[in-house]
Amino acid sequence: MTEAYIALGSNLGDRRQTLDNAVRAIDALRSILVIARSSLIETDPVGPIEQGKYLNGVIRIETDLTARELLSELLRIEASLGRDRSSAERWGPRTVDLDLLIFGDAQIDEPGLRVPHPRIAERRFVLEPLYEISPNLIVPGIDRSVRELLAEMKGEENPACS
Repeated sequence: MTEAYIALGSNLGDRRQTLDNAVRAIDALRSILVIARSSLIETDPVGPIEQGKYLNGVIRIETDLTARELLSELLRIEASLGRDRSSAERWGPRTVDLDLLIFGDAQIDEPGLRVPHPRIAERRFVLEPLYEISPNLIVPGIDRSVRELLAEMKGEENPACS
């Protein structure tokens, strides 16, 4: 079994319900067990498009799927919850966003799959919920803990979740 982390985000419709439905759908898969779920935080959108605030969180799972298989399942769940990636604007609003952040200690750079997520260290809305459930997790390839990355971002020694 591989431990993996998935970011959750939504800024359209009933955001909390959509994210709850996404976590239930992930947990319902035979090959996945949700181990931990962070609180949801409300955050401002990233990018140039004017849009509403997001709810963001992170879950920790165990799976016997490969990273590619897990990504396929996440994309399928997004589609089932109303996300149409084919017509969506980059950085635009979305019903649901499920991003594979970390997959064990793997470092993968393939078309359509980059793990750890290439912007994980730049995104406070990912680091804060990740800190809540796994503050000492070492991010592969960056070789620093979530605690350290968040402290650098906040300019503090001992970060606390907002």
